[in-house]
Amino acid sequence: MQNEHHKYGMAGRMAKAFISSRLTPILIAAFIMLGVFSTFKLPREEEPQINVPMFDVMVPFYGASPTEIEKHLLEVGERKLWEIPGVEYIYSTAFPNFAMFTVRFKVGTEPEEAANRIYTKTLDNRDLFPTAAGEPLIKFRSIDDVPVLALTLWGEGQDGYALRRAAARIQTEINAVADVSETRIIGGHKRQLIVHFDPAALAARRLTPQTLAGIIKMSNARLPAGHYNNGDTRLLAETDAFITGAADLKNIV
Repeated sequence: MQNEHHKYGMAGRMAKAFISSRLTPILIAAFIMLGVFSTFKLPREEEPQINVPMFDVMVPFYGASPTEIEKHLLEVGERKLWEIPGVEYIYSTAFPNFAMFTVRFKVGTEPEEAANRIYTKTLDNRDLFPTAAGEPLIKFRSIDDVPVLALTLWGEGQDGYALRRAAARIQTEINAVADVSETRIIGGHKRQLIVHFDPAALAARRLTPQTLAGIIKMSNARLPAGHYNNGDTRLLAETDAFITGAADLKNIV
């Protein structure tokens, strides 16, 4: 008997005891029932919510090339964004006329806390950007910002402007569908007016292209202009100065 115990060892003796025991089938049945019970009672979600806050920080720098943006914006921006606690990854890209930073926080970071940190850091260091750079635009992204349906419009004889207008009409219908969170149109051509200025004429009037752009922007607005009393009737007046075509642009003083 001693040789047999020495031959099997501790694990072998335990296995032999369970094999020859009448309690083994009962224990197996109990464990199976416990597993089935746990499977049905275990909390689960079809789409569990996982906090992975991400932010897109876009900084405009009109007239600058990607090389200039990388030198004057990306280097400074990355250094300051890495100072934010909880940041795990930073992806930066230099485009013509603007820089893009994608900041991702560690899993589990509260979105409100992450937003407060990135807004504070970005606005506190606004003075480190070049003077010609515009105001940063910060947009929140989450793990739910994944498109579930993409529609592609095409048509023979249709240009990008016509296709985008058709997409805008479809977007209006899709937004009316229940539980639709966000829709976005990508591609095509927006309707725009291109202004070509005369450098000599601007210099003669001591104007800069930035000043000219500001005048056009301020003129494209509808503002209240008082009221007119006619007996018991009061008529409100406003300036209808929205730019609708090239003729409106030419009439701007």
